[in-house]
Amino acid sequence: MTRIKRGYIARKRRTKIRLFTSSFRGAHSRLTRTIFQQKMKALVSAHRDRDRKKRNFRGLWISRINAVIRENQKTYYIYNNLIYNLYKRQLLLNRKIVAQIAILKENCLFMISNEIIKTKKFPGD
Repeated sequence: MTRIKRGYIARKRRTKIRLFTSSFRGAHSRLTRTIFQQKMKALVSAHRDRDRKKRNFRGLWISRINAVIRENQKTYYIYNNLIYNLYKRQLLLNRKIVAQIAILKENCLFMISNEIIKTKKFPGD
């Protein structure tokens, strides 16, 4: 009986996994078992860190807004009050936009905060 050579499909599958881990160092890019483990670890980390990135950016925006607002000596205002009053006045500005305004156009942010401070009466009170 003739010998049957196997492994064509398995080799194709392993090559496909190797392409994913080609930039990894040492055995993590050479040995099949460790390649598969590292691929799984990389995918898990990528999935987890997509959520973390959103969290980190939100924290960054909050820090920027707070820093710019506290920097101004004329108005004694903090981030907490600003966001609360923005929602109370029904101004639909998210933290990302407010942070961009704070960095690029500080005067615009101070105009918004001064308008909020001037008007004591809020809708819905």
